Amino acid sequence: MAVAAKNIPAPDLVPVRRALLSVFDKTGLIDFARALAAAGVELVSTGGTAKAIAEAGMAVRDVSDLTGFPEIMDGRVKTLHPSVHGALLGVRDDPEHAAAMRDHGIEPIDLVVSNLYPFEDVRRSGAAYASIVENIDIGGPAMIRASAKNHAYVAIVTDPEDYASVLNALEMNFGSLSLDFRKKLAAKAFARTASYDAAISGWFAEALEIEHPTWRAFGGRLDQVMRYGENPHQSAGFYVDGDKRPGVATARQLQGKQLSYNNINDTDAAFELVGEFDPNRSATVAIIKHANPCGVAEGASLKAAYAKAFACDPVSAFGGIVAMNRTLDAEAAEEIVKTFTEVIIAPGASEEAIGIVAAKKNLRLLVTGGLPDPRAAGSTVKSVSGGLLVQGRDNAVVDDLDLKVVTRRAPTPAEMADLKFAFRIAKHVKSNAIIYVRDGATVGIGAGQMSRVDSSRIAARKALDAAEAAGLAEPLTKNSVVASDAFFPFADGLLSAIEAGATAVIQPGGSMRDDDVIAAADAHGIAMVFTGVRHFRH
Repeated sequence: MAVAAKNIPAPDLVPVRRALLSVFDKTGLIDFARALAAAGVELVSTGGTAKAIAEAGMAVRDVSDLTGFPEIMDGRVKTLHPSVHGALLGVRDDPEHAAAMRDHGIEPIDLVVSNLYPFEDVRRSGAAYASIVENIDIGGPAMIRASAKNHAYVAIVTDPEDYASVLNALEMNFGSLSLDFRKKLAAKAFARTASYDAAISGWFAEALEIEHPTWRAFGGRLDQVMRYGENPHQSAGFYVDGDKRPGVATARQLQGKQLSYNNINDTDAAFELVGEFDPNRSATVAIIKHANPCGVAEGASLKAAYAKAFACDPVSAFGGIVAMNRTLDAEAAEEIVKTFTEVIIAPGASEEAIGIVAAKKNLRLLVTGGLPDPRAAGSTVKSVSGGLLVQGRDNAVVDDLDLKVVTRRAPTPAEMADLKFAFRIAKHVKSNAIIYVRDGATVGIGAGQMSRVDSSRIAARKALDAAEAAGLAEPLTKNSVVASDAFFPFADGLLSAIEAGATAVIQPGGSMRDDDVIAAADAHGIAMVFTGVRHFRH
């Protein structure tokens, strides 16, 4: 049965006479405390916060003076006391609550300033188990939640970025804060503790290797409000969860206008793809459009790799995202800016390259400081009506797989290199995916079709169009290899690839008709390799 409310109306304006400050992040603390003191607010504080305020020359009352009890257990217990929580939770216009506060000498607290132990940062630092546990804040969330619940009388500030707005509101209301303002602070406070608890519960599940805990929570902090989502009638915001994996969320934007919802989605897809390619082995460039690659290639230089990637589908490359696995240099930058491009993302960029890109003021340039690890564990989340689909990141890498030649003819070393290249890309192409590769470059990509044979035909058609645009006598799918993200259910998809000119195939295998597909390959002298791993991507 729910707890009944007494229906006591909340006052609009509540004067702020006493504030409790207890923060880990002391950014802006002294200036804020000084402004509160200047406004006649009594400052109550704890531990290091109280020390910092006192050292700045302000009068501050230790919380132990309120509680009559010292901090104990290395500071684990300091604000967990009725004199604190009664001061925060008391409904001041309720006669019973008011009497209890008087009887027990509980002095009301009107404003709480609290932020939390850096659990998320400590977790990501690789600290030992005991250190991570010690950075689980208890008193902070308890005070925050108590204050937020009783926002009818108490204002709760959890973010240093809100200090200025609090001071402005106090000035506008002659030392009081409005109910509407207190509600907004309370909403933000509950969201903060929810995100904090999500990080803690997620860490426990990871530490205990619980793949699917009974309750699952995800949290994040708003990074930017966007002009719109996928379409202009949809609102959108970008939230970051603190994961330090190199990519669009952690990148530094050196120039260009604000990233859009689609930009972020596509840039993430682009950089995750190039993360599959070791920069010490070769330069690799991927051009992405609507989260699918329209060209990927490796070469002796970024410029060479870009030219080969662009040649795969020069029409689709217009307005695309360009990602690379090495530092952007001037030579590559000069080539890329010749075509309208939305975003360039790279581990780094030379000063000369930055200057070249700067000539295109709307072109976004992002640097990440590193590449994502394709083998790293992690989770992906997709919303559906009424729930969430959560799965482990697809961290299978073709170099780690037990490849099995299933045809009479084995691939040549050159074909095998291209087959592995193609299968790396198949992992990042929407299903059904067909990828033709020749000499370390895609020459035809078919993505997102309901039929695998249609993907094969579309990829071949794009190769024909690219050949015509380049003035070639025949498409580059002639003497290419082909990768399929899942098995061929029938031989027709394979036969379509053979018709396009493929000489070797890589696919997961596992169809009831594998024997028919292998027989078709043998009949045409095609080499075929099974990976045993599927790369569906929806």
